[in-house]
Amino acid sequence: MPAPPLISIIVPVYNASATLGRCLDAVCHSTYRDIECLVADDGSWDESPELAQERGARVLPIRERRGPAYARNLAAASAQGEILLFIDADVCIQPDTIERMANAFAEDSTLDALIGSYDDDPAASNFVSQYKNLMHCFVHQQGKRCASTFWTGCGAIRRSVFLAAGGFDEKYKRPSTEDIELGARLILAGRKIELEPSLTVKHLKRWTFLELLESDIRDRAIPWTLLMLRERHIPNDLNVQWSQRISVALMYIALSTTLVYWPAAVAFAAVVIALNQRFYRFLERRRGLFFALRAVPLHLLYFVYSGTAFLAACGMAVGEAVSR
Repeated sequence: MPAPPLISIIVPVYNASATLGRCLDAVCHSTYRDIECLVADDGSWDESPELAQERGARVLPIRERRGPAYARNLAAASAQGEILLFIDADVCIQPDTIERMANAFAEDSTLDALIGSYDDDPAASNFVSQYKNLMHCFVHQQGKRCASTFWTGCGAIRRSVFLAAGGFDEKYKRPSTEDIELGARLILAGRKIELEPSLTVKHLKRWTFLELLESDIRDRAIPWTLLMLRERHIPNDLNVQWSQRISVALMYIALSTTLVYWPAAVAFAAVVIALNQRFYRFLERRRGLFFALRAVPLHLLYFVYSGTAFLAACGMAVGEAVSR
């Protein structure tokens, strides 16, 4: 039997002492032992480097903050494993996560990358955190198995494939869509990425409403739209599948008819709710009817600001084209 492959676990860190200990403790409890753990410290001024060293991780210090894309690339260049497993510092893997990923690569020589999903039991108990993390869980649980993207929350890739692709684009200086951008390049190069919904990990992040808006608009919707415009392709998957695009359009129609004839606005909003009933039923099963009802207005708002971000990104793209 061939020896089990060495898997390099890569965790970018910036002032993550609140969650890093739990993240690395979960790695230490893995049933798969042929691992090395590299923590790329992106200029932290808290106790993150010390926490990593205490748990046996190899810490790669970066003097000033350069973003998670740079940090992951730095660690990947130092990694010795055949497979790179990227996880975030606020994520806890399951004991069998690494072993199952190793088996998947061993059983399918054509598999280039493999991603998982958040579980349906987020750590933070406040409403916004539960809503945001459960929404992410639902999206990945419903995603296509033949994935159109990569995900660094818990995503593994053959090191040779990662290096051949050139790693993450380091123009992303904040946590953003650098993993989605890498996934787009991998798909364009004919690489095989799979989504395995049963590979679930726990998200520890606590969201506030303002943090949710900032992340969804500035760090996700706008750069993702710019990427899709650049690639001239919008995949019918995850957050941008057809039902979500139609929901955005209907919410704008609803808003435009509010002052003219409000019953029509209510009717359009009702259609949006009907289009997304599977999500609301998912929330009801996980957190009860009252939680699901509370989530509906926030979800409708999500479609509104997503549409606004899309239009803003289109304007930015036009402006860049004119300036050339």
